[in-house]
Amino acid sequence: MELVIGTKAWSSWSMRPWLVLKKAGATFDETLIPLRQADGATEAAILARSPSGLVPFLKDGEVAIGDSLAICEYLAEKFPQAGLWPKDAVARAQARAAAAEMHSGFASLRGECPMDLAAAPRVAELSEATHKDIRRIVTLWNGLLARFGGPWLGGADWGIAEAMYTPVATRFRTYGVQLSDFGDTGAAAQYAARLLEQPEFKAWEAGI
Repeated sequence: MELVIGTKAWSSWSMRPWLVLKKAGATFDETLIPLRQADGATEAAILARSPSGLVPFLKDGEVAIGDSLAICEYLAEKFPQAGLWPKDAVARAQARAAAAEMHSGFASLRGECPMDLAAAPRVAELSEATHKDIRRIVTLWNGLLARFGGPWLGGADWGIAEAMYTPVATRFRTYGVQLSDFGDTGAAAQYAARLLEQPEFKAWEAGI
């Protein structure tokens, strides 16, 4: 397998399937394309490997997939022993819904607080739209942690939902977001901290 990714400090979408591959114990080749190169060099390099012109992009023999969540779904089926979705049907549905909400939502948070693992932490002035996104994330995390008992959103095992939200936890760290200001009584902040303590994330961060 080969996973084509972008600059590790910035490419949150690349991070997600990379973490899943590592958690699954998969052997894969990593092809890193530097982002933000001048004169269209980045675009040309990505297009040479990814028909959509986007990263990440997974190649596994004749299989070629170019969307983070689709890659993760493929990996969950390829490595069922990794438990990347909860076994319980209800927990699995809720974890999938949480992952999909991150995949398609929280546009203000993603736009106003882009992932930058190389940036020094700072307190940012955030818009009300971003405040709304953060409040929703706190509500979502707290609700699932309480419902399924934690320590992860679907229960006992780290899964694809965690891969989807790990870049969010980095944003909270970088931009000085205190989740207690958005209705958290502690569980969401502890969850964010657990995401950033995972050895797979630390390995990704070490590569920036």
